[in-house]
Amino acid sequence: MKEAYYYHNNTVIINYSKVYVRSMHELVESDCFNSFLHHYLEYLAQQHYDLHEFLFKGHDCEESVRQEIKKVLNLLIVLEMKDIDHPYTKAPHILLEVIEEGYHYWRSLQRYSVLYTHNEVGYQLQSFIQADSEFNATALKFYRTVQQKVQGSRNKVYRQLQAGTNAALLLQYYQWKAPHGYEVLEGIPFIHEIMLRTPLILHPHSNKRTNVFKDDDHNPITDFIKGDEEWVCFPAKVGSLLIYCYFHRDYLTSAVATANLFELASMQDTINRKPDAIMLFGNPDGRDDTVFYHDEENDIWVGKDSATEKIDYFGYTKKTILTLHNLAMINRGWLPIHGAMVNIYLKDGTKKGLMFMGDSGAGKSETIEALSALASDIIDHQETVFDDMGTIHLDKDGNLRAQGTEIGAFVRLDDLDKGTAYKDMDRSIFFNPEKPNARVVLPAAPYDVVTSDHKIDCFLYANNYTDKRGLHWFEDRDGAESVFVQGKRFALGTTQEKGLSTTFFANPFGPMQRQEQCGKLINKMFDALFEQNIPVGEIYTCLGLPNKGDHGIDQAAQALLDFVKNGK
Repeated sequence: MKEAYYYHNNTVIINYSKVYVRSMHELVESDCFNSFLHHYLEYLAQQHYDLHEFLFKGHDCEESVRQEIKKVLNLLIVLEMKDIDHPYTKAPHILLEVIEEGYHYWRSLQRYSVLYTHNEVGYQLQSFIQADSEFNATALKFYRTVQQKVQGSRNKVYRQLQAGTNAALLLQYYQWKAPHGYEVLEGIPFIHEIMLRTPLILHPHSNKRTNVFKDDDHNPITDFIKGDEEWVCFPAKVGSLLIYCYFHRDYLTSAVATANLFELASMQDTINRKPDAIMLFGNPDGRDDTVFYHDEENDIWVGKDSATEKIDYFGYTKKTILTLHNLAMINRGWLPIHGAMVNIYLKDGTKKGLMFMGDSGAGKSETIEALSALASDIIDHQETVFDDMGTIHLDKDGNLRAQGTEIGAFVRLDDLDKGTAYKDMDRSIFFNPEKPNARVVLPAAPYDVVTSDHKIDCFLYANNYTDKRGLHWFEDRDGAESVFVQGKRFALGTTQEKGLSTTFFANPFGPMQRQEQCGKLINKMFDALFEQNIPVGEIYTCLGLPNKGDHGIDQAAQALLDFVKNGK
């Protein structure tokens, strides 16, 4: 980013490599603060017209008002209120409201800092966290200084809020060799390290995903609009794959949130390695694309999300990445599973690998939560393999095994036990917690656990629409496969679908787009399930029924507990 700062809607990015304030006076006189005042005055015109009128009294232009505000603030830094003769200080109660509302408005923005390093391993690598912490301290000191002077007394309660930024990114230029046709991506910095000030509460514009991912008739890299230092790359380790996720700066919030969901690859991970897939997120091409393409010559899957307000929702980022992953894994003979898997470790020393499948809202995570609460007396601990997307494959010995993709879980707050979202609150990222379909990204599993082979002790389809309770086991292989392939569920409104719907293999992120190819893998894996005597069943979560089937998920958890203790 060539600018010292950048504003876009409710996001501000501060470039420490261009400018860094070390005092309160420098903060007030910075171009970034001047731009903040411009946006703040526009906000007051819409939300607090009385304060807007107070500031504009006697002034005929915004520039004059901004200069007067900065003049008063600079004086407040060094003088007491009684020593300042200015129209604004004649009404201290109104001026205090201007300051408090300005601080509230600043903190309502999504605030990020970036620092560029050119392969140094010394000062900049060690200091980007310190630099951001000192900026945060300066901003907080500035607010408290002017607020307490206008108030006329010291505060009795001090809240250590994040007055500076929500996250800081250290950007570095990796020397990777772009294949022919991808040279346009060279020179875009990679996220080398990232600091999140958690719990992080973000407010993206959209609150649900409404798209379908489609094949493109050409490589989206040819549509890429690079601009002038406007992109960053998050190199993500997604399962065993390496995916370069390019984010336009207007969608930096999605890049920041990705750090809680996918493992950030190191510079060493990228050396002499071609990415398995590339995502272009927020491409300002004036279209409405959510597309993918397989570059067969280079064996790279390329996905693109055009810049629109609706993609300002983390579900678009997550599912684009997972669609690219799934398509690549299908080509390698691994079958993507839209579901969840946990290893349950009992206090008697036994272990059960429980795998569930079902589309969004089917009740996969909720069933696991209910089981954990019900069986707390016999469960020693549990280990998450995947919470949304995994794969199954045959290992070198022909045994069916599962792996995951994500180190975090992106889940609806309403779907969790009330206490779950707060267990790891200090490491979590919340999205629009005050709105319907509020989401949180929670830590879930270490990367080495996600990418290890795991034994499957049962495979269950999460049925949220049938008015039955508990679970049942399939004795017939073809009957079982039919239920899983049909992918039926009652959509709860978290995506574009509503009511009873079907999706091929309950997975619109790869299998649906490659049904013939995926169908052969499904046949192969179901043959293995029944040949290896792995129980396959259907568990009734009741989430699509009125009142959730009178908490029918508790009966599902009880039936699952019986299996854990006694077997099928």
